Amino acid sequence: MTRSWPFPWPEEKVERWRALRVAEPITVDGRLDEPAWQRAPRSPRFRDMVHGTETVHGTEVAVLWDAEHLYVGFWVEEPFVEARVTERDDLVYNDNDVELFVAGPDAYYELEINALGTIYEALFVWSDAYRASGFDALPGLAPGTEGHQPFDGVGLNHPRGRREGFFRWDLPGLRAAVAVDGTLNDSSDRDRGWTAEIAVPWQSLGVLTHGHDGIALPPRPGDVWRIDASRFNTYRAAPPAEDSGGWVWSPHGVWDSHVPELFTQVEIGDDLV
Repeated sequence: MTRSWPFPWPEEKVERWRALRVAEPITVDGRLDEPAWQRAPRSPRFRDMVHGTETVHGTEVAVLWDAEHLYVGFWVEEPFVEARVTERDDLVYNDNDVELFVAGPDAYYELEINALGTIYEALFVWSDAYRASGFDALPGLAPGTEGHQPFDGVGLNHPRGRREGFFRWDLPGLRAAVAVDGTLNDSSDRDRGWTAEIAVPWQSLGVLTHGHDGIALPPRPGDVWRIDASRFNTYRAAPPAEDSGGWVWSPHGVWDSHVPELFTQVEIGDDLV
C-alpha cells in the first residue's frame, strides 16, 4: 500500500544538489576566499520558507567535502548587518542568522550562527528511537542531561511525533567563523552583507548514523545526505511580498525547520571542485 506524502511541500520539489570534493586546505575564517569556494557551485537564491516566493535580499550556500569534513559556506546579502547575541547557545535566532541542519535516520543536528559568530547548537533524536536504538546510552544523551527536554517541532504536527531535544549538546570538533562586508551594528552606512564558513567533522556525525552501520563516515561518492540551509530575519519585506521572515534553500511549506524529509538531498560527488 502506497502512503500519501504527508508534508505541505511537494516531494518532487525538494531540492537536490551535488557536493564537490575539495583537495586543498580550507581555512575556516569566514571569508570564503579560497579558490575552492570561488569555484564551488552556489545554490539557487534562497526562497521564502513557507510560500516558496522570491526574497528581497539574496542568500546562497555552497557545500564541499573531503575525507575529514563537510564544509558549508553562506553568502548573505544584508544592507544593515546587525547582531547582539554574544553568549554561546543563547537564543541566536533573536538576531538575523543563518542555520544549518544535518539529518540522519533517527537524529538530526542544528547549528545557528549570527554575524558576530555566536553559535547555537542542538541535537534532536526521534523519541521512537531514543531508547529502542540505545541513544540514551551515548555520551551526553542520557535522560535528564542538562538541556534535555521533549520537543514537538514548531509549526508541523510531524507524523513521526516527538523528539528528544538536547540543547546543551556540542558537536565535537566543529569550526565556524563569519566575516562582515561592511560595518556591524552601524546603521549610518549601507553594508553589503556577511559570509559564514562551517566545517563539520564527519566522524562527529556518527551520532546521526547511530544504529545504522551501513552508513559510511566519511561518506562514499554517491551517498546522499539530508542537509537544510536557511536564513532567519528579525524583519520582513513590506507587502505585497509574501515574507515569512524565514528563507531557505528548499522551501518547507510551513513555518518549521524541523522536517528532515524536506531538507535538500545532497549527493556526495567524487569530482574535484
